[in-house]
Amino acid sequence: MDVSAYDLLSTAVLLLDAQGRIDHANTAAEELFGSSRRLLKGQRAADLLGDDETLHARLMQAVAGKFGILKQPLSVSRSGAAAPVPVNVAVVPLRDERWAALVEVRIVEQHMLIERHQQLGKELAAQRETLRNLAHEVKNPLGGIRGAAQLLDTELGEHGLREYTRVVIAEADRLAHLVDRLIAPQGASLRRERLNIHEICERVRMLVAAEFTSITIRCDYDASLPELNGDFSRLLQAMLNIARNAAQALTEQADLADLAQRAAAAKDATTGSVGPDRPATAPAAPQLLLRTRVARQVLLAETQAPLAVVVSVIDNGPGVPPELADKLFHPLVTGRAAGTGLGLSLAQEFVLQHGGLLECDSKPGHTEFRMILPLEAK
Repeated sequence: MDVSAYDLLSTAVLLLDAQGRIDHANTAAEELFGSSRRLLKGQRAADLLGDDETLHARLMQAVAGKFGILKQPLSVSRSGAAAPVPVNVAVVPLRDERWAALVEVRIVEQHMLIERHQQLGKELAAQRETLRNLAHEVKNPLGGIRGAAQLLDTELGEHGLREYTRVVIAEADRLAHLVDRLIAPQGASLRRERLNIHEICERVRMLVAAEFTSITIRCDYDASLPELNGDFSRLLQAMLNIARNAAQALTEQADLADLAQRAAAAKDATTGSVGPDRPATAPAAPQLLLRTRVARQVLLAETQAPLAVVVSVIDNGPGVPPELADKLFHPLVTGRAAGTGLGLSLAQEFVLQHGGLLECDSKPGHTEFRMILPLEAK
């Protein structure tokens, strides 16, 4: 058996001899226990798993092959962690191998992360299906309302009431556009092709720079990234939705800061004094960063990817409101007054269709959206 294959796993693996001592540890085990495999070799596995005598006895019984797979939750001391880390331990007796048993130590956080990603995917799929059904029901009467308003508009001639019919037509068109975005294309199959993720990044950069001229856009690309297999148009739309959402938040923040400064200046001009509530420093200039990196052994919605491309969109805006953090990717959820709540939901769905995941970490002054896409190892 080639032990190097175990280094591709994100869970800690220990291979034990007949005395329950470690003969080999993979890379994840080195990280978990904060020790090199050279130092781990020869140690009793039971000593790494706490001081539970019952567990020690059962471990040795499992090593001796007296029963099948032993699974048990417990806590272990992890390098760099202030408190013991909850893990699930599985001991698998081996037959006809040079080792007596295999011990797998999986951090509980990983189970929870996978379950959370899978649950998010199911929730989004169910919600979007409900919204599509509702959108279909809305579209027909909406067309009737617009048609009736058009007929009324022509009958009124130059009458002043035409202003109201035009409002009805304009609002009907706006709602129809929203309905079309709800119904749109998500169920269709992907048109996969080999693509360079930086072509998408550069297209997004140019589009956002043209629309939001007051924002400074910087790029930090990993030029060594290989091509990936994906749908160019959907990945472009996903990243564009993320970047435009960030740019809009930055623009709205700048507008609010400008209004506050104008109000403070007007107050000072009226009172002849400098207000005590005036900010000591001006808000930071709005900036957007597009960054690409490669990641290894990444947990995604349905599987673990040995290699993945991580595309980050980072802004220095106000951050995501805490009350929206857990439902940010749900349809029709938005923290902006002019937002529809569809951009991030569609982006998440497009990324999920590629077997990837869209994540967000946010605090005031630093919001990062990460588009994580699996990359086939060559």
